[in-house]
Amino acid sequence: MVGVRQPAREMNLKDKIAIVTGASSGLGRHFALLLAGQGAHVLACARRAEALAALADEIAAAGGRCDPLVMDVTDRTSVESAMAEAVRIAGQAPDILVNNAGAAHTKAAIDLTEEDWHAVLDPNLTGAFYVAQQAARLMRDGGGGSIVNIASILGERVAQGLAPYIASKAGLIHLTKALALEWARYNIRVNALAPGYVETDLNRDFFATPAGQRIIERIPQRRLGQLTDLDGPLLLLCSDVGAYMTGSVMAVDGGHLVNSL
Repeated sequence: MVGVRQPAREMNLKDKIAIVTGASSGLGRHFALLLAGQGAHVLACARRAEALAALADEIAAAGGRCDPLVMDVTDRTSVESAMAEAVRIAGQAPDILVNNAGAAHTKAAIDLTEEDWHAVLDPNLTGAFYVAQQAARLMRDGGGGSIVNIASILGERVAQGLAPYIASKAGLIHLTKALALEWARYNIRVNALAPGYVETDLNRDFFATPAGQRIIERIPQRRLGQLTDLDGPLLLLCSDVGAYMTGSVMAVDGGHLVNSL
C-alpha cells in the first residue's frame, strides 16, 4: 500500500523572525542579508552600532526588514536585554536564531595567557550558550523554532596555533547535540553549520601567499569556499525543509574533513 505523499516543504522564510548574532561583518552580515532576502524579519545583533545601522539600511533599500540591536554575547544581561527588545520589536518570539558571534586569534598554546583563552572561549562557547538558552526560552513559549550554531571543521580536526578556537568549536558542536536532545520536546531544533575555509575580505591576502596556497591544495575541491556556498545549507537548517533535522552537524568544506591525514 502506497502512503499519501505529503506536500513538499519550502525554504521560504516569509514572515519568520530571525535573530543573527555577530551580524556587523563577515559571515553574520552575509547571513542577515540572506535571510532578509528570503522574507525574514531580521534582528541583527552585534556590538558595533554603526555597522548594524548600515546593514539595516542596506536591507531596507533592497525591500527587506532589519532592525539593529546592540548585544555583547559575553554579557548575560546584555543578551537578555537585547532578546527582550527583539520580541518587543517583532511582536512575537523568534522563529530562527543564527548563533554566529565569535572570535579567533593565532598564538602558540604554550604562550597563551588567561586573557587570550577567555577572549575566544567566552564569545565562542559561553556566549553562544547564553544566546541559545535565552532564545530557547522564548521559542518554547512561542511554539518552537530553529537554532543554528555556527561551528567550524576545526571543531572536528585540529591545526597549529588555534587551541582556544578549536576547543571552543569542539565544545559548540557537542553543546549543539546536547541542546538538540533536551529541547526537541519543545519543538526546537538545534543544528550546527561547520564551514571549512571560506574566502573573506580578512583572509583573501593570506590565501594568495604560498602558505595559503598550500592549505588550498589540501582541500579536495582545490578551492576556497565562497560565502554563497553556505546559503543552501543555512536555509535548509533554518526552514521547514529541514524539519526532521536536529543535532546535526553540516560540514561545508569542499571535502576537507574527509581528506587523508
